[in-house]
Order: sequence, then structure tokens, then C-alpha cells
Amino acid sequence: MSGGVDSSTAAALLLEAGCDCTGVFMTVHAHAERHCDDARSIAKHLGIKFEALDLREDFKKVLNYFCSEYKQARTPNPCVFCNRNIKFGRLFDYAKSKGADFFATGHYIAVRREDTGPALYIAPNTEKDQSYALAMIKRDVLPLLLFPLGDFDKSHTRQIAKKLGLSVSDKADSQEICFIPDNDYAGKLEELCPDISSAGNIIDSGGKILGTHNGIHNFTIGQRRGVRVAMGVPWYVTKLDSVTNTVTLGPLDELVHKSLTASNPNWLIETPTQPFAAKVKIRYNHKPVSATVYPQPDSVKVVFDQPLRAITPGQTAVFYLESSAGLKMAGGAWIDEATD
Repeated sequence: MSGGVDSSTAAALLLEAGCDCTGVFMTVHAHAERHCDDARSIAKHLGIKFEALDLREDFKKVLNYFCSEYKQARTPNPCVFCNRNIKFGRLFDYAKSKGADFFATGHYIAVRREDTGPALYIAPNTEKDQSYALAMIKRDVLPLLLFPLGDFDKSHTRQIAKKLGLSVSDKADSQEICFIPDNDYAGKLEELCPDISSAGNIIDSGGKILGTHNGIHNFTIGQRRGVRVAMGVPWYVTKLDSVTNTVTLGPLDELVHKSLTASNPNWLIETPTQPFAAKVKIRYNHKPVSATVYPQPDSVKVVFDQPLRAITPGQTAVFYLESSAGLKMAGGAWIDEATD
């Protein structure tokens, strides 16, 4: 229970269904107290047991990953990383150690029991779908997962919460990364790893120096605003290089690629050994597009039917299989580079 309307409503629905519930709040940073109070209040209102679990030491793994990726000129996805290692890792293991039969969250994603075992599907309300953020969780957690809000939209969730008298029914959604409440990524990075700021050159694809920067952590692939170079026409960040400490700018056509390579694939289906057709997302708000996935033991290559813009190293490529029940999650991998 995070203290928000989604997990609070999920707990209430499980209780109505006759489940014996315990709410657990993860304390992972110094900004958590207010949300913990909300979660505790909801648990008291529902009459269920409640625990606040201090995982700040465990969460350092997420912060270290966050810094390490930026130092390598990659754009990290801490929510995906946290879901695998902390929420559906450390917290999941804690729930099992307490004898829990199931592990439930307020995510908008569908879990279906099939002949081959449980499978995850894009939520019917695709505007709220959160499947992308769960692409890297381990397959062996799937049998214990429950997502009571899987078939709902957010307005329906708020209506249920209000009907049940939950005080967080109108609580605003969190829009930022939880440990950066003011959305100042660069400031947080400089606080966590002060050595990250290092001046370097801004160049074009031919190596011509266009200007200077004060740290590649201030840039991401596809960025147009704030590149600090006036070209008279739109230019974008097309490459970041941590070795040479350079930011490369170019026109839109240099930002478009036909394929990508990605490493450390995580499969939520039987591990594929042959190429397969899939729908692929390359960022959280990206619409799934058609591609062919070529699996290798420790990597994948993805070739898109149509070239894509702003493929970003460090983000997650998520693979879905088309079926009569909707888009089924096959797995994901960490993007290493865009290729042609």
C-alpha cells in the first residue's frame, strides 16, 4: 500500500472478496512519511493489519543503478529496475516469508491464468496500462500476483474509492520518480554523485564542435529543447558518449533507426529460441509497434517494420504477443544501442 488511491482501492476490493489482507508500505526514501500516514489511515479504516517496512538500505541498489547508468551516458528507468529488485523482489520475498498466499498491488495490468501458467496482459484501458513497468519482474513471481484494478480505468477506481469512503479518493496521482519529488533529475544526480558534472563538447555527427556542455547527464536522446546550440532549424540529441564526454546533435533523420540491440533479456513466457513477431514498446508512453525479435542467450535484436525515432540506451524494450485475449507480455530487455 503506497498511500495512493490505486493500492488503497485494491486492498478494499480484496477485503470485500473475502481475503485476509495485510497492507505493507515500503519506506525507501526520506519523502515517504506523508504517504505512509495515508496508507496507515486507510488500513485502519478498512480494519486490516498494517506494516511499514524500512527498505532504505535495499533501495540504495536503485540509487546506485540510477547514477551508474547516467555516468555511462544511458537514460535509466528506475521504476522498472525497482519493480524487479525491490517491490516484486525484496517486498515480494518478505510477503512470502510471512506466509502470504498472494501478492497484490494497485497496478493497471491484467493477469490471466492459462494452460501454460499465469500470463500478464496489457490492461484493457490502454491509456492507464502499466505493463511496461513490470516487464523485468521475474517469471516465478507470476503465480502469486493479483491485480484487482486490472480491468478498470482511473475514473472507475476513484468512484469505488469514494463509495467506500476512502479518504484518498481524490488524491492526485504521482507523476514523478518517487525519490525525485521536485522532478529535478540533474540536481538529484549531482547530490548522489557529485563527480558526475564534467564539461565537454557538443558536436555534430561529423565531429565539428558546435558548443560546450556542463555534463552529459543533462541530456537525453531525442531532446530538442535546452541543447544550448542555435542552428536555425530543429536539431536533436542523437548520441551521448561517456568516453569522450560529448553530446552529438543532428537533424531528425539522424535520430531515426530501423533496429536496436538490447541485453539481459527477461522472459515472462517460455524462453524463445527462434525469431518471433511482436509488438514492441521502447518507452513507457510509447505505442506498441510491429517488429521481429531475434533472441540470443544474453541479448536480443529487434528489427522494426517501420523505422523509429529516439531509441534510447538504458530504457527498456518490452515485447508483446498478439492474441485473441489481447496483447500478452513476452518480456523485455535493456536497450544498448540503436542500429540500422
